[in-house]
Amino acid sequence: MEKELEENLMGALENVIDPELGIDIVNLGLVYGVDLDEEGICTVTMTLTAMGCPLAGHIEQDVKRVLSDIPEVKDSVVNIVWSPPWSKDYMSRYAKIALGIPD
Repeated sequence: MEKELEENLMGALENVIDPELGIDIVNLGLVYGVDLDEEGICTVTMTLTAMGCPLAGHIEQDVKRVLSDIPEVKDSVVNIVWSPPWSKDYMSRYAKIALGIPD
């Protein structure tokens, strides 16, 4: 996948806000990878801050919605994984500052 397209996909995912924390899923470090195949299927491999997150369906729908605005994306799949487990170490400096977490 072209670097520019990957940046566009990640940029779109920055519009998906975790409703509990108020920070986007990219800066929270929840997105582990994004891939677009030849058929235009975008697969987002991501995690959540906790197993059993009651807002998982909401976040998944938001991911699909923002990716649908990108012309190269014909459909999207959200692959939620638990390994490696998420930790605050995956958060960007911006997210840590916004949430008052020491760097």
